[in-house]
Amino acid sequence: MAVRDPADIRNVALAGQAGAGKTTLSEQLLHQAGVIPRVGTVEEGSTLSDWTEAEREHKHSLRTSTLHFDHEGHMVNLVDTPGMADFLGHTIAVFPAVETVAVVVDAHKGPDSVTRRLMAIAAERNLPRMLIINKIDDPDADLEALTERLRELFGAACLPINLPTPDRKDVVNVFEHDGTDKAGDEALFSSVGEAHQRIIEQIVEVQDELMTKYLDAGEEAISGQKLHDAFEQALRESHLVPICYCSAKTGAGVQDLMHIFASLLPNPLEGNPRPFLRRKEGVEGEVSFAAEPDAGKATIAHVFKVSSDPFVGKLGVFRVHQGTLKAKSEILIGDHKKPIRIGHLFKRQGKENQEVEALGPGDIGAVAKIEEVHFDAVLHEGHELDTLHLKPLPLPKPMYGLAIELKNHADETKFSALIPKLTAEDPCLTIERIAATKQTVMRGLGELHLRIVIERLKADHGIELVTAPPRVAYKETITGKAEGHHRHKKQTGGAGQFGEVYLRVEPLPPEHETGFEFVNETVGGSIPRQFMPAIEKGVRLVLADGAVAGYPLTGVRVSVYDGKYHDVDSKEIAFITAGKRAFIDAIKKAHPVLLEPFVDLEIVAPESYMGDLSGVLSTKRGRVVDTAMGGGGGIVLRAQAPLGELQNFTTELKSITHGAGSFAMDYSHDEPTPPHVQQEVINAYQPHHDED
Repeated sequence: MAVRDPADIRNVALAGQAGAGKTTLSEQLLHQAGVIPRVGTVEEGSTLSDWTEAEREHKHSLRTSTLHFDHEGHMVNLVDTPGMADFLGHTIAVFPAVETVAVVVDAHKGPDSVTRRLMAIAAERNLPRMLIINKIDDPDADLEALTERLRELFGAACLPINLPTPDRKDVVNVFEHDGTDKAGDEALFSSVGEAHQRIIEQIVEVQDELMTKYLDAGEEAISGQKLHDAFEQALRESHLVPICYCSAKTGAGVQDLMHIFASLLPNPLEGNPRPFLRRKEGVEGEVSFAAEPDAGKATIAHVFKVSSDPFVGKLGVFRVHQGTLKAKSEILIGDHKKPIRIGHLFKRQGKENQEVEALGPGDIGAVAKIEEVHFDAVLHEGHELDTLHLKPLPLPKPMYGLAIELKNHADETKFSALIPKLTAEDPCLTIERIAATKQTVMRGLGELHLRIVIERLKADHGIELVTAPPRVAYKETITGKAEGHHRHKKQTGGAGQFGEVYLRVEPLPPEHETGFEFVNETVGGSIPRQFMPAIEKGVRLVLADGAVAGYPLTGVRVSVYDGKYHDVDSKEIAFITAGKRAFIDAIKKAHPVLLEPFVDLEIVAPESYMGDLSGVLSTKRGRVVDTAMGGGGGIVLRAQAPLGELQNFTTELKSITHGAGSFAMDYSHDEPTPPHVQQEVINAYQPHHDED
């Protein structure tokens, strides 16, 4: 396979809500492009995208899959993404690899919380967006009302560029229409001519010269190429969000969609620059770096997915942003100083690996059997790019947790070796030992997310886990100022230990970058400077283990203002102990409080359950922020609640809404716990504290 001209490449992410038909649409696109002989189905587990056992069993995409096809002389790299909120991290991770995010909406159900989040994130990342309304063959789908709903949600820039025919068996391309209504060009709703005029008026606004020509002489005065250029500019500037209609099941509108992908969407030469950052010698902080889609420049590629392939081992899937990546060549990974030799390069077609000799700018490929490759890594040539990295992605924070233990402790070595592999493949999975609660906690984006991981451990590696709800990971902080003092004096048969410390503590603002400051305010040499790091070390021991309930301490400024030392007996260990005890003394006097994590909740459910949901949230110390109408007669309820109260919310929501409700949550902020909760936590910890 020859290196493609970047002008002939289109990179598109198919994103959107679960059940909208993204995988079926991928199948239909590949089938109509002649890549596959028949359209596979999710129900049969025969699609190119959903090929793992877990996906076939759950009948949902659980991770991204890269595909490609040729149409009208252009290669379309398609990335099929998961739609469930539990796997949103995988979807967002794809955004740096594509020029366009195509958000698929179920024609009957309408947009949900995932649709809104993906549209917002794509806009924040300055990525062109389009909306694909799928399942137009559903006779109960009110396509006109849905179109207006999408425009209400995402703005007047959302305009149809094709329209379904009255029988819903095809579409009329209104952008490339001549703008006149004539027999045979009827649409299910709207006038084809009016829809064409709205699109033209929207895109000419991005160029003053074009706007003047249009107002003076009409569309006839504008060449087709200038309209095409203005269309792509409007996409890049979010001045246009095209709406397309199709049925992945029947194939209605899919040919027109392929034409839109190939002829209208931006190529890598036309897309908005990726937000790369780098440290530059002589410049404070980081500066932006623009990768150029030029095959002759130094290679820069970004890894947006890592997985384990049963045949070729560890696989890193990447997008080439600059230069040409060749098989058998050497490449640097991040700030590693030692070059890595690339054995084989692949184009992925679902689970199939198609070996290639080289991949040029704008293309998507994969490398295998390179252990140093990791998620978000930058592959590059030349040490001058060692500090290059992508602007951090807005990945959702893993908030749903389970305390885990091995059923068979003989698996401990095997499980420990697997943890970095699991977390490397999933950017929203963490597994950590919580010292304060003495638990190992696995965190993800939801109950299904973690269930899939646990099932995979058992099926692929024979490791079984015992799970339980985790104890809440509180934080300790202070609300007032106080002073603390401790004299450490220890005399043994030989040399003694002596150190005395006076310090004061005060709260830092919640937005403080690190949540901790340590300041030396001593005068006159009351404590020699060489002992100050020891005092800080003692203080930091308390930061890790807490002073009142065994949880990490944050939001504190510590000022050492006086003390004493002994010429012979003062040692580092003495001042570590004195600093620690003086700090604990001050914290206990500074009105300490426990902070608990609060999350933002977005619940989508039928409107009839709003009262029940509000009632349940109030029992969990939650508060409703606002409500809005969703698609298909549902509501969107936004709320905030303590994470510790939501351990069983997945089950409760299913019970309340009879399976019709869904929710997503993300970390919001920390709040002081109610006094009675705080006292219970402190009382539970006190015996252990006394023992220490």
